[in-house]
Amino acid sequence: MKCKWKKYTLEEVCYRIYSGGTPSTRHPEYWNGDIKWLSSGETSQRFIYDTERKITKEGVENSSTKLAKKGCTVVATAGQGYTRGQASFLMIDTYMNQSIIACEANPKYILPLYLYYNLHNRYEEFRLLSDGTSTRGSLSGWIIKKMSIEIPPLNEQRKIVSVLKNIDDKIELNNAINNNLEQQAVLLFRKWFTDFECVSENAIKTKFGTIPNTFKSLKTGELPVIVTDYVANGSFASLKANVTLYQEPNYAYFIRNTDLKSGTFEVFVDEHSYNFLSKSTLYGGEIIISNVGDVGSVFLCPKLNKPMTLGNNIIMLRPERANLQYYLYIWFKWLYGQSLIQGIKGGSAQPKFNKTDFKNLPIYLPPDDSLEHFHLSVKPMFELIAKNNVENQRLSTLRDTLLPKLMSGELDVSDIEL
Repeated sequence: MKCKWKKYTLEEVCYRIYSGGTPSTRHPEYWNGDIKWLSSGETSQRFIYDTERKITKEGVENSSTKLAKKGCTVVATAGQGYTRGQASFLMIDTYMNQSIIACEANPKYILPLYLYYNLHNRYEEFRLLSDGTSTRGSLSGWIIKKMSIEIPPLNEQRKIVSVLKNIDDKIELNNAINNNLEQQAVLLFRKWFTDFECVSENAIKTKFGTIPNTFKSLKTGELPVIVTDYVANGSFASLKANVTLYQEPNYAYFIRNTDLKSGTFEVFVDEHSYNFLSKSTLYGGEIIISNVGDVGSVFLCPKLNKPMTLGNNIIMLRPERANLQYYLYIWFKWLYGQSLIQGIKGGSAQPKFNKTDFKNLPIYLPPDDSLEHFHLSVKPMFELIAKNNVENQRLSTLRDTLLPKLMSGELDVSDIEL
């Protein structure tokens, strides 16, 4: 079968390979519009359906940003941490920044999704090609255009894409089910704890409105909750000396905001690092909130097949009472807690908040019997979400095992039984 494969350069199998730009942040009128704009950090998502930031028509007209069309593969050419070299497939039209290069496949030679899977599989190659090109390392359009690509005939491409996309579709279906279950839990929260039809004369007036006097109004730091983060383990110097990160499997997962967002966990630490980070060990079920950069992203930590430790730029909440877990998760992700987090955000170049300000955020709690009733009502929903996440991990492992073998021709697609 391999003898039928042909070798090209990427520019030979693509209509266009090009980068974008960023509207000036000194002009607020360029931002917060209704036009999608993609940054390199968002390429941790395999399939992109929306963008975190939006720009205006003025922002487009007064910058070098360019439109990448639905069906393009985008590659992060620079960025913090492990961003550089990540590839994503666009399910939307979006403008993009200068740290992204879009590759528009020519279907005469290569299917758009086949191009995506091929480039996603070449992360390590992208990293090696860009190392040493600048202080931070970067990829240029010229480098990508001249990269070689060996591809099978279109009919075989279709079979390979079908196998891989079927796995990705199942993962996305599980994610859609999870989103629906979570929204049901949010609706129940609102019905029980925010939509008060009537309150007694002794009701409490709070910044959230008037709440029944059976509720408690207190600060987050007064809750029976452990709040910690990566830097609680020591100084930056000691962390640098004692923590080593790996991109190949090792003793424990190093859980980052970008991993929780994408659902793929690809950074690890060795046993020494894990033991050094004992103040931020994860067991699954903790509430994790991003406090640097993408401020306010909220997740429930999954239970994975290895030990886990908290990454940087996020904080972890571990309730000492089980019935606080889902209440606090929904409070901070979907309800008043989200606006409160945005209210303590500081920093212009890189938004962030600190633990002290977080612990001073106000919150109200219902009576313990109501809290327990709510917990028991939504627990089956979140257990099903956790089960789907476990299946997604299995599917991701299967896909990532098949991908390099299919892209190299080592495995014949006709030999695969899913």
